[in-house]
Amino acid sequence: MTAASGLDPELSETSTCPSTRSSIPTPRPTRSSSVRCVSAVGTRTLPWSWYTDPAVLQLEQERIFRRFWQYVGHAGDVPEPGSFAATRVGDVPVLLVRDEERALRAFVNVCRHRGSIVCEGSGRRATLQCPYHAWTYGLDGRLLNAPRMEREGGMETDELGLVALRLETWGPFVFVNPDPDAAPLSDFLDGVPERIADAGIDVDALRFLTRAESELDANWKISAENFLECYHCPVAHPGFSAVMDVSPDAYLLEAHGWCMSQVSPPRRDPRGSYDPTGEVERGQFHVLFPGTVINAMPGWPNLSIGPIVPLAPERTFRFLDYFVDPDADEARIEEALAFDAQVGAEDRVLVERVQKGVRSGLIEEGRLMPESEKLVAHFQSLVVDALA
Repeated sequence: MTAASGLDPELSETSTCPSTRSSIPTPRPTRSSSVRCVSAVGTRTLPWSWYTDPAVLQLEQERIFRRFWQYVGHAGDVPEPGSFAATRVGDVPVLLVRDEERALRAFVNVCRHRGSIVCEGSGRRATLQCPYHAWTYGLDGRLLNAPRMEREGGMETDELGLVALRLETWGPFVFVNPDPDAAPLSDFLDGVPERIADAGIDVDALRFLTRAESELDANWKISAENFLECYHCPVAHPGFSAVMDVSPDAYLLEAHGWCMSQVSPPRRDPRGSYDPTGEVERGQFHVLFPGTVINAMPGWPNLSIGPIVPLAPERTFRFLDYFVDPDADEARIEEALAFDAQVGAEDRVLVERVQKGVRSGLIEEGRLMPESEKLVAHFQSLVVDALA
């Protein structure tokens, strides 16, 4: 749990949250911040200024979103040789490519000439050509040609290929990390794949259903923190609470390393528009720091996964990729999507109301419930630790 104690131009290179550091890899610190140090005291929240300050977001981009594994899409986004899909990790434009050997690659989606975005959207190409001056790259990222290159010279083409990024997968799920020295993805997944499998969900057997995209008028941390507690569920999510048992004795919260998990059974007498009966007995809701969300509802095998991406200090982009059992009944799928959309609409109102409140500037910080919001406290300690 964290609280403000002032901001110093140079953050300490030692952790302000030592309890989180014994079992998690440590991002390398840099010195490029206007924010002051924060101490872990009691149940006080992060400073509310951290949800509006552009300098804080700049530091988060550098020390969090460029240092951690994040979900960027699924294998079906680039299904065959020549397929490409543009995505992003924080403020880094990312290009996913399936090369001629069917290997999946990730590059910084920026031309080495004058910095233009190389590709937008998705499609299939034999080469990757920048639309600005037609610098052309192979599917392996090598610079193949630049107009007038032979005439004018002055370029070492071997040094001007697209910049490669770390890419690893869990089943069909693709993760990218801009940090070439980051620990393996498996270290960050921290047992989540095994928990999903133990619930009876074979992620490789699921079929991709749809992607839902949204933008929120809220800081990315507010979006993540809202997901990390169900203290608000009885009052703010009546439909969800009619299906799932959100009582504090049944709704389990677990924080370990970079992973924050919530596990809940359905109510004994579920009501409402979602049928939780089936081989998957409990709901699982995970966040992999900084903002990869993984949901598995009780009932038939299903999973949704997607990132929380900061666009501006008070603007956040989200998408969720939905995967379902290939044999799932269409009526039940529609029921589940409508159920999830309702919860998402309710959450939008909540997080945007919080953003309006913390923007006021008259109150420095808030308070956290020690048990019901312990995942929020853990998440905030990870933020502080990464920025330090």
